[in-house]
Amino acid sequence: MSRLHPVDASNASGKQKELLDVVKSKLGIVPNMTRVMAASPVVLEAYLGFSGALASGLLDAKIREELALLTAQENHCNYCLSAHTAIGKMVGLKHDEIIASREGKGTSPKTTAALAFAKHVLDTKGEISEADHATARSAGFSEGEIAEIIAHVALNVFTNYFNNATDVDIDFPKVSHSDIA
Repeated sequence: MSRLHPVDASNASGKQKELLDVVKSKLGIVPNMTRVMAASPVVLEAYLGFSGALASGLLDAKIREELALLTAQENHCNYCLSAHTAIGKMVGLKHDEIIASREGKGTSPKTTAALAFAKHVLDTKGEISEADHATARSAGFSEGEIAEIIAHVALNVFTNYFNNATDVDIDFPKVSHSDIA
């Protein structure tokens, strides 16, 4: 059971209602994570702003989901693994591609390079080397794309930590980080 109470969207008012209505209009549902974030409208607003900005960036939906899956696996966030497995399927990732992403193997050599770079960002807490940058550039990533990979890691670390710390009830088909070794 969630350690913070999810806001009931039907009883919300003010900024909470406004933000939860935005979530529902974009997704068709109001996931528990956003309902719990709505306990502090500034937290939900920050999440929506960050994720919304990155959604219109240079990286396509598949690679964004692959980055989210890797980050959730590394951070043992079962809520995000469950959510991004479902979303990954919606953007065209197959089951074996979802598992591979969690293991740091992408749907292409370029995506695998992005996942390796993202894992270095996670493992070093952002203190990555010039060699790591050079490897990402040599895999074909522009400086803008590299910046977005780092930003996606940060966004996903935020949601992973938020969900783990608050123990948000999973409202997607359940996936566990321990499903793969």
